[in-house]
Amino acid sequence: MSENLVEITYCTQCRWLLRAAWLAQELLTTFEQDLTSVALRPGTGGTFDIKLNGQLIFSRKEAGRFPESKEIKQVIRDYIDPARSLGHSDR
Repeated sequence: MSENLVEITYCTQCRWLLRAAWLAQELLTTFEQDLTSVALRPGTGGTFDIKLNGQLIFSRKEAGRFPESKEIKQVIRDYIDPARSLGHSDR
């Protein structure tokens, strides 16, 4: 199995730890056999960034909003196993 590392950097000033932890839980539940780790990284300045293997896949500042869990799951699935069905998250 190749290493698949997700990093979620969240703003501590904005109190976004629970949002980051919830997303981490969603990803670990969906990809329990495929992710090596999901790291929560404290940040500041309104950041909420998600990286997969060091590559930025979502930035709250760039998008102007928070990510939907299904869109992050789809990006990760497309990288790890494009043929996999995500069930209700694919709709």
